Amino acid sequence: MYVRSIYATGDPAELDGVAEALRTDGRALLSAQPGFRGMGLFADRELGKLLVGSWWEDEASRQASYENLSKRRAEMMAPFAQTVTVDNWEAAVARRAEELAPGAGFRLVHMDVEPADIDLLVDTFRDTSLPRIQKIPGLAGISLLIDRDRGRVAVGALYADRNALVASRGAVAAVRGEATAKARATTRSLEEFEVVLATAVPHA
Repeated sequence: MYVRSIYATGDPAELDGVAEALRTDGRALLSAQPGFRGMGLFADRELGKLLVGSWWEDEASRQASYENLSKRRAEMMAPFAQTVTVDNWEAAVARRAEELAPGAGFRLVHMDVEPADIDLLVDTFRDTSLPRIQKIPGLAGISLLIDRDRGRVAVGALYADRNALVASRGAVAAVRGEATAKARATTRSLEEFEVVLATAVPHA
């Protein structure tokens, strides 16, 4: 599985309208593209941040969809987005999200690691970190995304509600600290969002 993430920042007052357009029209446009396998839409309404993740069967589908939808995507995001960053990932681990009710939360961690240590980090996450994280109450889904060439990693975790997201912080921090030390990784950023939309993603 392959993922494209789009990270946009802008005026918080303009966020809701664009988020709704992406949730409805944007999802319909993506769903019509060959190879589409799922979508996540996450918002930080206070600071004015939108994160869109789309899942694809293969790299060719991901690239073709980006080119096919570039003009329409720019039009939809224009009322809000002042900055836009696009990243491409390989899904090393993906666990299916349960059905999420309104108020679900999402945590995103970005890490840097030497490209030669990417597989060590993936193995550490899958064999050691994941079994512990999956025991945390309220966890609804989790993924580990990698960029092998640039030595970049993104870990996204969905929680059933805001309370579960908040309550998980201490336990997850401990797991993250142990994993990054073992794999010689560096945590670059830690963010939390409200879930606007999250469709199920198959196991990888």
